[in-house]
Amino acid sequence: MRKLGIKMVLLWVMMFSVALTACTNGGGNGNTGNSSNTGGTNNETPPSSEMGKEDGGESGREVLTLNWFVHSNGDAVLPQGDQDFIRKTIEEKFSVKLNIQHMPMGTDYESKLSLLMASGDTPDLFASTGIASQKFIADGVTADLTPFISPQTMPNYFKWVSELELERYGVENKFARAPLVFPRNVYRSYYIRQDWLDNLALEMPTNYEEMMEVARAFTFDDPDGNNRDDTYGLGAAGNGTSVSWDFPQWIKNGLIGALMVKDNKYVDNQSDLSVQNVLQDIKDMMEEGTVDPDWFLTKGTEHIDKAAGGKVGIIVGGTRNFAFDSDPTSLQNRTKAIQPEANWMPFHPFAETGTWTENLPDTAFMFSSKTAEQEPKKLERQAQILDWMASEEGFLLINYGQEGKHYIREGNQIRITEEHVSAVQKDIIEQGNFQQFYQFFYLHNPEADPLGLEIVDERLSERDQQIIDTIKSYKLYPSIGTNVAPPSGFNLADFRAKMREYQVQILFDEPDASNWPTYHEELMTEYGGQQMIDTYEEQIRAAGIIQ
Repeated sequence: MRKLGIKMVLLWVMMFSVALTACTNGGGNGNTGNSSNTGGTNNETPPSSEMGKEDGGESGREVLTLNWFVHSNGDAVLPQGDQDFIRKTIEEKFSVKLNIQHMPMGTDYESKLSLLMASGDTPDLFASTGIASQKFIADGVTADLTPFISPQTMPNYFKWVSELELERYGVENKFARAPLVFPRNVYRSYYIRQDWLDNLALEMPTNYEEMMEVARAFTFDDPDGNNRDDTYGLGAAGNGTSVSWDFPQWIKNGLIGALMVKDNKYVDNQSDLSVQNVLQDIKDMMEEGTVDPDWFLTKGTEHIDKAAGGKVGIIVGGTRNFAFDSDPTSLQNRTKAIQPEANWMPFHPFAETGTWTENLPDTAFMFSSKTAEQEPKKLERQAQILDWMASEEGFLLINYGQEGKHYIREGNQIRITEEHVSAVQKDIIEQGNFQQFYQFFYLHNPEADPLGLEIVDERLSERDQQIIDTIKSYKLYPSIGTNVAPPSGFNLADFRAKMREYQVQILFDEPDASNWPTYHEELMTEYGGQQMIDTYEEQIRAAGIIQ
């Protein structure tokens, strides 16, 4: 009994000491307030369940603050409090506090990211496109990913991306970037206002010439019947820097996608000699007035906004649900909110010969080298979060919401009903469409096949299924088979910038495209283009794609 009494005294002393320590620390969340407000999450008080978890919360781990810079739609807003159940899940599950900055992908995004790095405020995690990511790696602001990303540390991620794809994605002879989860199916397609075709008694175009005729009719023949000269055939976005890939003149002249292999040789479609014909055809279309005259300065998704507003009748969409009836945020529903008779349907003038190339890894995610040196445990925790995002649990929460509320599960079937759509509208879209901030990890709504899940969307209308069937019938051109990296010391960003400068100069300042061969020669010699092409071809040959 005496021994038991001593133990009880010691236990009470220990409990009193813990309570005293908690009072000394303020019993708070440990946020020192050093982080700036990045998108509305930094200054939020954690949920009550998180209070008092400075030393690890439920998992017993120290709470770490992670700063992310990711892409999202322009209309997405980070909500306050616990409305963002995805952030709450991640923070509780991994004992972290997420600070998220976000912008639509584009030149402004890359400029903001570059500015953060120049100021020494590199995010712990950030996403970027191919050219920009190579520059960040060359500048030394990205971490070596070897300790953090492997089949052992991120087994779920490797259900989506193979080790060979990851190896072929490297640049600068470093493993400093990894591809975001990318779709295997390609849903890129032109969409056209079927109701405008009907109003003008026109047939769906099936080739380039017919598409141009329809573009003229949509521009000059008042397709919406409002007796105003306020519509155009084609909408596109140049972001103030480049010639949009949405122009069909690229494929018309045999250039499909940015890179291709043709006749056992690598073709750099963006700088090829035949770009002269592309530029001339686009100039002709611009002079005719059948493309939105503001296309070059249009940024991000502004051209889609114009399409939703009834200003253009042909637009490119890249996602499966781009014009679905069943998606409340689709182009179809956005347009119908203004013009109830609107009907966007897919078509492609090159459906039988090749609409795009098969997918390769695209946009990259990277970790901060500064964080790797000073706080590597942050990057270890970050890798755990990303692997969870690639898991069944993370994938479903981020892309479909909460089980029983936003979908129901029956074995490996994920069922979505109208009732679930209403819940998504109320709980997610009306609260800032916050899924966007985590869907950066998945490019263009990837299929759930790698997880062995079947998505049964009971909302899909007959029209939605028709869209899927139409796009899946398109022929795709083979990819180059591997990601390629320019030779050491070659500044790809400068080369592309000069290339675009000449292309824009031809479109807006010169009478025709006859100077392109001269510019092409300069790009190949003075700016190292031929060396780049030779290096790419060598890498493709080494991968066994060409002989």
